[in-house]
Formats: sequence, structure tokens, C-alpha cells
Amino acid sequence: MTTNTLFDTVKDAFAPVTEAFKNFQGMEVPEAAREFVKRQASTAKEKAAEAYAGSEKVTAAIESAAADSVSEVAKISRNIQQAFYQDTEAFFAGVDKLASAKSLNEAVQIQSDLARAQGEVVVSRAKSTAEYLGKLVTNGAKAAQDNFAKAYNKTA
Repeated sequence: MTTNTLFDTVKDAFAPVTEAFKNFQGMEVPEAAREFVKRQASTAKEKAAEAYAGSEKVTAAIESAAADSVSEVAKISRNIQQAFYQDTEAFFAGVDKLASAKSLNEAVQIQSDLARAQGEVVVSRAKSTAEYLGKLVTNGAKAAQDNFAKAYNKTA
């Protein structure tokens, strides 16, 4: 019987809470509160859609930049291969010229001319490389700035 008495005591102690829950379940939510929640949910849904669209634009920009980078790497690789081939051709042409020299003086002159010509080629390539890299950095920075602006304007 002690258990029933203890149970009844606890039940009586929590009776106001039980009664409050019963009344709470039947409580009506005001129309203004329901409309407020609907508007906030609608706004959040729109913002989520805008964020998704912005993330799609950022992904497209990254994809485009990556494709452009791969294209530029391939172009650089081709230019290096071409320069290597041209240097090899020039070397063998120089060997052929040196082999045709009839005197030591003529061989020294041919070697000097070949060295000067190769030096001019190296300087010309260095200038072209510097100009190309400058253009590449400028274009890359501009593309990054444009892509950031597109992504930021759409998600802000």
C-alpha cells in the first residue's frame, strides 16, 4: 500500500503540470503567428534557392577557370616542346657548320656566331615568356575578379 500512497502523492504533485499539458494541446495558435511562420519559411526557402544558384555559378566559374588552366598548361607544354626541338635543330645545324670549317679561325668564328645567335634566341624567349606570364596573370586576375563579382552579386 505504500507504493500506491507514494504514487498518489507524486500524481497529486504533478497534477497542475498534467492539467497544463491537457490545456496546452487544445490551445489555438493566433492567425498572425501562423502567417509570420509561413512568411519566414517562404523567405528562407527563397534564400536557400538563391544560395544554391550562387553556388552553381561559383562552381561553373571554378570549372571554367580549371578548364582554362588546363588549356594554358597544354599551350605552355607545346611551346616548350617546340623550343626544345628548335634548339636541337640549331645545335645540329651548328655542328654541321663547324664540321665544314676549313681552319681553326673559321671554326672559332662559326662558334662565336652560333653562341651569339643562341643568346639572342634565349633573350627573345625570356622577353616573350615574361610578356606571356604578365598577360596570363592579368587575365587570370580579371577572370577571378569577374567570377567573384558574378557569384557575390547573385548571392548577396
